[in-house]
Amino acid sequence: MASYSIEIKRSAAKELAELPKQDRHRVIARIENLAHDPRPSGSEKLSGQERYRVRQGDYRILYEIHDHVLVVVVVRIGHRREVYRP
Repeated sequence: MASYSIEIKRSAAKELAELPKQDRHRVIARIENLAHDPRPSGSEKLSGQERYRVRQGDYRILYEIHDHVLVVVVVRIGHRREVYRP
């Protein structure tokens, strides 16, 4: 199985930088694992969207998978109570 490349949108990178340091390291490790398995156990497809989400503690990582070019695009990172709000 080929490895996917990871792209992080600028807004998601900003959200990542604002996380507490210890949580940030865990979230980064989780994002790096998406390169090897973009649909890990525990990930869910969001209804009505072509996005997936994966949990890391109290934080959620929302991302899109582009299988035809082997790219995972991280769209949003945030606390579970705020991440789904527009």
